[in-house]
Amino acid sequence: MLGDPAFWQALRNTITISLMQLLLYFPAPIALALVLNSIMSTKVRRVIQNIVYLPHFLSWVIIVAIFQNTLGSSGVVAQLAIAAGFDPPRIMGNPELFKWLVTAEVIWRETGWGTVIYLAALASIDSDLYEAAAVDGASRWQRLWNVTLPGIVAVTILLLILRLGNILTVGFEQILLQRDAVGAAAGEVLDTYTYYNGIIGGQWGITAAAGLVKFVLGVTLVWGANRLAHRFGQPGVYQ
Repeated sequence: MLGDPAFWQALRNTITISLMQLLLYFPAPIALALVLNSIMSTKVRRVIQNIVYLPHFLSWVIIVAIFQNTLGSSGVVAQLAIAAGFDPPRIMGNPELFKWLVTAEVIWRETGWGTVIYLAALASIDSDLYEAAAVDGASRWQRLWNVTLPGIVAVTILLLILRLGNILTVGFEQILLQRDAVGAAAGEVLDTYTYYNGIIGGQWGITAAAGLVKFVLGVTLVWGANRLAHRFGQPGVYQ
């Protein structure tokens, strides 16, 4: 497996997509939870929560179809560009934009659902802390920085460590549905690599080896991130 150039290409694609999702998707539920928590009207907040939760319950087949009908060569965006006298942009099926596309799909599908834990953490913050900060003259941003964010830092670090453990898992079904449209060079990840070589090709040794690589790297990242969290005085995943 280590001598196969396709494996290294799949590994690079997997790490790139994982890092993009870590930088762009991971903060999204935090930001959305802070926005929802700041809405005073309970009814409005519940309506928005229900709307942003819905994409999580859609299958990847439906998600990809929605993006295809929106950003595809004959989708809404392309039709609007043609009507305005411009060349239609090539988004779906573009190897150069593929990694950005799958990241955007994850953000759209999972951000609302990811707020559940953060909203629970925000609800557990003692309201007396906000009142004391307001009495001391703290502005809204100062209360956010000194009360709200410290109140959810432990949960954030915990979820970050768990995410690092799955850094080489970027969504098999989502990638498989779109891999052929952009080619293996841009769309192959470790999960699809093991699928085509192991399940389809019958090379079970490669499948086991790829799984071992994911296991070793995942355990190493969780162990290192947990030790780093302890150095900063956070509980992490385990003591």
